[in-house]
Amino acid sequence: MGKNSKKVTAKHIALIVAGGLSLALGGIGIILPLLPTTPFVLLAAACFSIANPRMARRLEESKVFGSYLRHWRTNEGVPLKTKVRAIIWLWLGLGISAAIVRNTTVIIILSVVGTIVTLHLVLIKTQKKEDRHEILASTRADT
Repeated sequence: MGKNSKKVTAKHIALIVAGGLSLALGGIGIILPLLPTTPFVLLAAACFSIANPRMARRLEESKVFGSYLRHWRTNEGVPLKTKVRAIIWLWLGLGISAAIVRNTTVIIILSVVGTIVTLHLVLIKTQKKEDRHEILASTRADT
């Protein structure tokens, strides 16, 4: 192996597999309201940054997952449009689940979880338009 070649170890492979699984769960979490997306995407980014920085950069540049990482890293807040969309999808998914299950206990649990997740989303810092323009400008300057 040359000086610039990196040795692929079992640790690298395990981190890439763990990152891939975390990313898959994060993707499922976009659709399923009870599965959180952001923690899985953050875990995937951490795994990839150790095992394969190129994969971590591609994840951060991703149209689907990049915003989760940017919002977390910059503490800029989440755009209001994203919050509203998340709450709509959350309750749509919970409503469909409740209609399929038709069990009072499950419906109560879904309602409580939905209320807590909605409250969490509402309490997350909302991105200001000025912040968004500053961040977009700095992101373009970095490239």
